[in-house]
Amino acid sequence: MDLPDLFAAPGSSDAPLPPLAVRMRPRSLEEVRGQSAALRPGSPLRRLIEGHSGAVGPLSAILWGPPGTGKTTLAHLVATAAGRRFVELSAITAGVKDVRRVIDEAVRERDLYSRTTVLFLDEIHRFTKAQQDALLPAVENRLVVLVAATTENPSFSIIAPLLSRSVLVTLGSLTDADLGEVLDAALVEERGLAGEFTLEEAAREHVVRISGGDARRALTALEGAAGVALGDLPVGDGGREPVVITSAHVEQAVEKAVVRYDKTGDQHYDVASALIKSMRGSDVDASLHYLARMLEAGEDPRFIARRVVIAASEDVGMADPTALQTAVAAMHAVAQIGMPEARLILAQAVVHNALAPKSNAAYTGINEAIADVRAGRGGAVPAHLRGSGYAGASRLGHGDGYVYPHALDEGVAAQQYLPDDLDRTVDYYRPTTRGFEERLASRWAWLRTALHDRR
Repeated sequence: MDLPDLFAAPGSSDAPLPPLAVRMRPRSLEEVRGQSAALRPGSPLRRLIEGHSGAVGPLSAILWGPPGTGKTTLAHLVATAAGRRFVELSAITAGVKDVRRVIDEAVRERDLYSRTTVLFLDEIHRFTKAQQDALLPAVENRLVVLVAATTENPSFSIIAPLLSRSVLVTLGSLTDADLGEVLDAALVEERGLAGEFTLEEAAREHVVRISGGDARRALTALEGAAGVALGDLPVGDGGREPVVITSAHVEQAVEKAVVRYDKTGDQHYDVASALIKSMRGSDVDASLHYLARMLEAGEDPRFIARRVVIAASEDVGMADPTALQTAVAAMHAVAQIGMPEARLILAQAVVHNALAPKSNAAYTGINEAIADVRAGRGGAVPAHLRGSGYAGASRLGHGDGYVYPHALDEGVAAQQYLPDDLDRTVDYYRPTTRGFEERLASRWAWLRTALHDRR
């Protein structure tokens, strides 16, 4: 068979083929895989793609989703499906001057040819506030239809006035079934691999698994594996059978699975949150999974250690006071040792936190006390508790009547400590009956009685 050259266009020995992911970009809504919710009939994005009529005009849209979910594809469909003029900018390289030039050209296109301009702005989260402000008049007056793409949470990365003038379309990672369809189409379609290759089922599953819901990555892995498979053919092999792509070919083409994580964006917070909630929920396996994701993505281990220390107080607390000791020791050890060994120290601290009995009594107690202080509760410090170590303090009555607890057999003095308006009315610390705190609960109950037993 005539084997395809993946790096040269037909009839040319120099011009390279576009990447398989580019060649397989959907040309119509029917070819789009996944995103059924965003593209449901009547949705703003579908109406934007299919055109509009009547009193409702096209709305600008913010496309938010992970890489490889079709943001650029949908932007192209918005422009081409309704015969609009399409201009593409990347926030990585473009500035306010480029945006204003597009707007000026859009006004000219509208006035001379009655044609709408679609401005596709990729990576809009990289625009500063001032750069995003420059878009507002054109979007508000519909001089351009803005289709902006971002992988970061728009609530944090896009200014509120721009969000309010656009519809937010959330795109999800493709399912395994969606990715399988993408691979199957790429294998057989003429613009893809044109039936010159077959993909073993195990290899297909491997590509789907390592792609993390990213269609672009799946196609890139497939193209790379096809190249490896070609290289494994015996010299002079002229058979007419399709070249078989195996799992070994995929493994050679792709070193490891993609890690969905952005150290400065949404995933940074989402995965960190999942780690904390998994430790709080006592799921050790889940806790180690999210720890591994953060480490593999290159997260600063010192950041992880700080979160573990916080969790040791917030979620474990006095149910196991040693969890905080482990976490603090881990934080200092991580700073001294660094990666890759720091993963072992973090794993120990995470496992300790996850396995420990849980109590948020200290956490809720301080929050309630702070709420009272902010609300103005808490009057003057009782006179017998005030400082008396300076000249004139005794004349003011400071320290008068104070009972020194160590002078008593049980070490507890029945005297008032809270301000008058809070005395005997607040109950900040409510110990649980879990772990070590069960012992503290009975002691605190006895102490409250002893402190209030004033004759």
